[in-house]
Amino acid sequence: MSCVLSFFLFIPVFVLAVAESKAKANVDRGIKSCEAIEEELSVARIGGVINLKSRMGKEQKIAMEMALEDISGSTCAKLDLHLKDSQANPARAAASAIDLIRSKQVEVLVGTLTLQEAALVSETYSKFPFVSLTSAAISLELNPFQSTTFFQMANDVVFQTQCIAAIVGYFQWRKVTAIHEHNNGFSSSMGSGIITLLSDSLRSVNSEIENHKAFPSLSSLSNPQTAIEEELKLLKSKSNRVFIVLQFSYESALLLFKKAKQMGMMEKGYVWIISDEIASLLDSTDAAVKLNMQGVLGIKTSFEDSRKAFGHFRNRFRRFYGSKYPEEEEHSSPSIFALRAYDAICAISQALRNLQENFTPKDLSETLLSINFRGLSGKIRFKNGTLSQSPTFQIINVVGKSYREVAFWSAANGPIYWPGGQQTVPEGWILSDEENQLRIGVPAKAAFNNFVKVSHNEERNTTSTSGFSIDVFKAVVELLPYQLNYVLVPFNGSYDDMIKQVYYKGFDAAIGDIGIFADRYRYVDYSQPYLNSGLEMVVTVKPDKVKETWMFMKAFTKNMWLQMLFMHFAICSIVWFIENLHGKNHELKGLGAMLWFSITILFFAQREPLKCNLARLVLAPWLFVILVVSASFTANLTSMLTVSQFKPSVPDIETLQRMNARVGCNGNSFIIRYLVNVLNFKQENIKRIFTMDDYPEAFAKGDIAAAFFIAPHAKVFLAKFCKGYMIAGPLYNLGGLAFTFPKGSPLAIDISESILELTESGEVGKMEKALLSSFNCSSSLNLGSGISIGPEPFSGLFRISGCISAMAFLVTSVRLATTYVDSWSWSCIYNLVLIIRGFWRWVYLNSRVKCINLIAQRETPISK
Repeated sequence: MSCVLSFFLFIPVFVLAVAESKAKANVDRGIKSCEAIEEELSVARIGGVINLKSRMGKEQKIAMEMALEDISGSTCAKLDLHLKDSQANPARAAASAIDLIRSKQVEVLVGTLTLQEAALVSETYSKFPFVSLTSAAISLELNPFQSTTFFQMANDVVFQTQCIAAIVGYFQWRKVTAIHEHNNGFSSSMGSGIITLLSDSLRSVNSEIENHKAFPSLSSLSNPQTAIEEELKLLKSKSNRVFIVLQFSYESALLLFKKAKQMGMMEKGYVWIISDEIASLLDSTDAAVKLNMQGVLGIKTSFEDSRKAFGHFRNRFRRFYGSKYPEEEEHSSPSIFALRAYDAICAISQALRNLQENFTPKDLSETLLSINFRGLSGKIRFKNGTLSQSPTFQIINVVGKSYREVAFWSAANGPIYWPGGQQTVPEGWILSDEENQLRIGVPAKAAFNNFVKVSHNEERNTTSTSGFSIDVFKAVVELLPYQLNYVLVPFNGSYDDMIKQVYYKGFDAAIGDIGIFADRYRYVDYSQPYLNSGLEMVVTVKPDKVKETWMFMKAFTKNMWLQMLFMHFAICSIVWFIENLHGKNHELKGLGAMLWFSITILFFAQREPLKCNLARLVLAPWLFVILVVSASFTANLTSMLTVSQFKPSVPDIETLQRMNARVGCNGNSFIIRYLVNVLNFKQENIKRIFTMDDYPEAFAKGDIAAAFFIAPHAKVFLAKFCKGYMIAGPLYNLGGLAFTFPKGSPLAIDISESILELTESGEVGKMEKALLSSFNCSSSLNLGSGISIGPEPFSGLFRISGCISAMAFLVTSVRLATTYVDSWSWSCIYNLVLIIRGFWRWVYLNSRVKCINLIAQRETPISK
């Protein structure tokens, strides 16, 4: 065994030794061949101006030196690189470039030269070629210095602004704050230019720049920390919390986020988006530094890192960088800026090989324009002074000690597309095998097993679940756009405890007849409710004796009774009046005869004949009305007497509380808490009942006077026990029945969408109807008061009969008045004579009596 192991360990060592020997032989042969023609080769001098103290500058220096070594070994070309340190000072960078041209007679300048710095050099040395290694190319339209000799190894900065705008538009932030470093490749005019570009890009996504701020560069500050802190205080005083860091040096950005963290500007409610200059160097950032950047979004230039050439370059780069800067050896991966520096030297080498001796700077510039090859960073070809290939950006999110890839963006493929080429937001997770099955909790002690029923087969030692809620969940899962692997796990506890198990990750979800409550939202997220719900009170019923005694009065409304009585006696009075005046009907004399006629006419049993045709005209339509109304009364009363009339034994909750009566409810549900906290029931007056079949027994024994159910449970209870029970009191609205998931679970959104789809299709309603119809129980209880008939259906008959009666009464009254007018004159004269005669006779008698009394008084003697 040890011999075999030694053999396999020896194989890679042997292969590496052979490879190194071959490489050394190739190098030796190359050196010997290059030495043979060394005298024939001319030396090309390249000047470089970079910030050797920055991370970007260090990477660019190592990459350019590696490029020189590779070019020398492969082509025998002699290239001398003369580097100067700009120290992040624009004036020093321009002076260093001029010094390299004068003292070193360099033929091309490469480095982090900006347009402004190149313009200063071109005032002395016109048509001199520059290859810029800045992080983003600046459009020549933003600067008066437009030159065909300035080549930028970067893409136009407008691509970055468009990508940032796509992020802002995706999250629908309507206002942002833009910040940039004042001297990092931007003068005051250029700063406004990049702000203008960003503003234009944001306008396309209905957003705008509310504030913008230019930070001074670190090299210009005596106390950088204090200066940046003051600038951040100004930004913090504004209302906007979306900050876009456009162009910042890597070192300035680290200090910026350190101070932002200390000032509480990296907390909830803040948004930070960083540009490519910072994001592309995050691989070289210490984990402790990333803790100051938690939650930051960034855009990072994407390049192909799976090629063999890149892998070889990366390994060599790490070795060179670690030996040169041992303190940074742990973070020595090359960024896009190192790759572009390497490709810049390769591009210059190709251009020089295509030129004849004694070439001019103009010739070199024209040759660089025609360069076209595939480098480590991508396709190298210049168009309008920038790289012609459109970039692809990774959208990253700093989390923990690293970052995660969120999406990709490119101008060619539209706004945002996700890994795998999707242009719609991905689900973010997938379950593919049984090891990743979701553990979904179901209540094992559900009071209504019609909703959730857990059965255990002892012979097969298996557990099965069924019920309405389970069927709904299975139907919902079938509508998901992906397959969901899950297992239902019974839970032998209360519903609240089951929900807490979801919160504590004991379950991945919980389903069943689970009510939606505000206090449960602290632990879980709910799906869309699949059934509406509310709290209802169910009580026993008792016969309504009062309603049974006066049941016949309910056939008509009060208004109908009053109107019928008035019309009947009015018409009978008119008939009596006509008969006595015209017909001289002696059988209808007196008030008693009229009342008896009114009663007997209702039953068509009157014996008194009518002698006047006008009276017959009045009575005929009324008899038809009586016929129709009587038939309607009989029909309605018959339907009302078919079933008995009942009323609830307890009408409302207030009565229960006055009686201090006990009530029952599901012992595992929220109802107990609701009765105590909301409806103010005493704890000792609440009886816990754990199965639906126990409620009738509790009612029969008098243990409870009422039972409280959620509305779906109340429907099932009344469907099964349809005789002797009814709903009383108001409905207390609740949130409905739904399924629960951990906070932030993407499955909750998908399940909610499927529930809505299932509900809108009518399937949930059909399932509920099938559940209720499964109980073969019919009730003869009339839980309402019936429908009383009003006068509206007979209003037409009433008007016809009333109009005929009114006309007959008017005709009779006119005839009576005419008769009295004809006999008035003789009657008046006769009466007047009698009155005058009586008057004078009274005067005569009165005078005679007075005279007799006076004579008698005179004849009587006066006593003394």
